[in-house]
Amino acid sequence: MNTPRRARILATLGPASSSPERIQALVQAGADVFRLNFSHGTHEDHAARHQAIREIEQALGRPIGILMDLQGPKLRIGRIAGGKTILQAGASFRLDLDPADGDETRASLPHPEIFDAMESGTDLLLDDGKLRLRVERHGTDYAETTVMVGGALSDRKGVNVPGVILPISPLTAKDREDLAFGLSLGVDWVALSFVQRPEDIDEARALVGDRAWIMAKLEKPSAIEHLDAIIERADGLMVARGDLGVELPPQRVPILQQRIVRRARAAGKPVVVATQMLESMVGAPVPTRAEASDVATAVYSGADAVMLSAESASGQYPVEAVSIMQHIIHEVEQDPSWRTGLEASHSPAAANVPDAICCALRRVAGLLEPAATIAYTASGFSALRASRERPSTPILALTPDANVARRLALAWGVHPMHFPAQLQEASEMIARATDAARQAGLASAGDTVIVVAGLPFGHSGSTNLLHIAQVPVPASAAPS
Repeated sequence: MNTPRRARILATLGPASSSPERIQALVQAGADVFRLNFSHGTHEDHAARHQAIREIEQALGRPIGILMDLQGPKLRIGRIAGGKTILQAGASFRLDLDPADGDETRASLPHPEIFDAMESGTDLLLDDGKLRLRVERHGTDYAETTVMVGGALSDRKGVNVPGVILPISPLTAKDREDLAFGLSLGVDWVALSFVQRPEDIDEARALVGDRAWIMAKLEKPSAIEHLDAIIERADGLMVARGDLGVELPPQRVPILQQRIVRRARAAGKPVVVATQMLESMVGAPVPTRAEASDVATAVYSGADAVMLSAESASGQYPVEAVSIMQHIIHEVEQDPSWRTGLEASHSPAAANVPDAICCALRRVAGLLEPAATIAYTASGFSALRASRERPSTPILALTPDANVARRLALAWGVHPMHFPAQLQEASEMIARATDAARQAGLASAGDTVIVVAGLPFGHSGSTNLLHIAQVPVPASAAPS
């Protein structure tokens, strides 16, 4: 059924990868989950991609996850006369609410919330950090600044305010419209941009409910200051390194990446490492060796998934990018030091029954080397707790909810399977589990497997059973 690798691949769809044939090629190359980037494309574009994924899912008989990525607030300057000007280092430069075209001395900044939040001495970054301004004085509708790092400034370039929590919602009017549309399609994950504080997750949760899982994109330094509380509220995390690197020195981003992955793993929440992983493959058929090492580093750290952005959305080699990413993951996971590193970075289990069961699962798997772990899960909880332990066996997640199966496609080592049967007795549960593992190609007759579940079945968070079983040998194959 699914690939034996543990780390998952999240591929962004776009103009280079929207046809059903290309999407199927991406799945066959190794993509497990697809990202619909609502910063680009129309609702009609995304609806067509969503439908194509679901048809391919049906044809292949395996769950495929879909993540919608909301654009979030985009803070930008206004228009510049002639489309472009040059800011000289040391010169004065004014930002204000006047909509008139800007020049080398001033520009419109139509975001009063920025003026309300800034202080004298605040740095403002323009055009992804290429230009830097220092605020000298300001009011409710203007800021007088000094150009610290100059250069060319064009129309509508982005503005970042590092170190300042802006009093704005992460959900714009466009985001709310997009969110309603995506949920009506039936997306599995919602990636929330511009997360600054834990309450941002609560705001999104009030709109999403239980219709999808929420992934917090960590792209603002203020989010790092509230990391544990955000992890607690979110269902998953994304290390959005491109945006995070705009407001932070580049040397800090790898350190924060490792910290976020460790904290997410400890909490048992899926974590994705994203942005510029194989960037050169937008225009080249092979990545640089540094990019291959970047992907490998994320896999060695135990990240649940690695993501492709422009490489698969608009690049010239989308299928090749997914294929190479899969090969990198496979090579890393064949390295004995990969397993050693996972063991060394493992976080102790919490003192509760589900974590105790899954902790025992990890120990038993290490001793007996079974063919697979089978996790019965109604809500996804049991499978995620098993995945948190990073066991040596693949995890077959059997769930009666097709939506949960699709969400679990992003989780480390989990092979989700929609299993509509309603089971009550433990003996029947064990028999069905061993049969499912055999059908999935994860175990053969006579192999040992581990089964984890919650009794009574169907109650979220009730993991309380661990059973060691053997896959039955068919009567016709048994010795007489």
